[in-house]
Amino acid sequence: MTGTTRQYGETATATAQRYYNSTDADSFYYTIWGGEDIHIGLYQDPGEDIGVASRRTVEQMRRLVDPGPDSKVLDVGAGYGGAARALARETGCSVVALNLSEVENERDREKNREAGLEKLIQVVDASFEDIPFENGTFDIVWSQDAMLHSGRRTRVLEEVARVLKRGGQLVFTDPMRTDECPEGVLDPILERLHLDDLAHPAFYRETLATLGFREERF
Repeated sequence: MTGTTRQYGETATATAQRYYNSTDADSFYYTIWGGEDIHIGLYQDPGEDIGVASRRTVEQMRRLVDPGPDSKVLDVGAGYGGAARALARETGCSVVALNLSEVENERDREKNREAGLEKLIQVVDASFEDIPFENGTFDIVWSQDAMLHSGRRTRVLEEVARVLKRGGQLVFTDPMRTDECPEGVLDPILERLHLDDLAHPAFYRETLATLGFREERF
């Protein structure tokens, strides 16, 4: 799979949008990765199918927040919408699937129609750095391996806190570096992913605490 070079002055989210809209990325994730989930899976053995491992991640996250038919869920960085469909199908909750890539979003809408879930899932072309919803709209914010693509992660978390209802829940996964990671060690990976850095656990813990979140589980 080929990559996408960061253009001069381009933001991290713009780079991500251009990459995930590319034919190369769409072909890889839709054909090889399975076209349902494009996040990291939880594997029980090395030979396990990507789709099975990816769905296991969704199931474990769902158990942490336990949405129901009255829940309003926002999935930020929703990709092809696999998690949104699983949540809507299994719990009856309504989901907003917010995502930068118009290419992925069109596939998402098509899959929702095929599954008969278009009344429960709204697909929105937008950035998680500027979420187009009113304060206190959602019971749950969900995100899988998306925040790494932002150069303004504090802004993303501020937006998440803003659109959550009082007492709402945030559940997310994100590739991170360790708090003690030596400088420069991850440079080849960052270059491949077109990122300036990766967040670390202390960043998320401290930033979320400042925004009024209470950590339930890490």
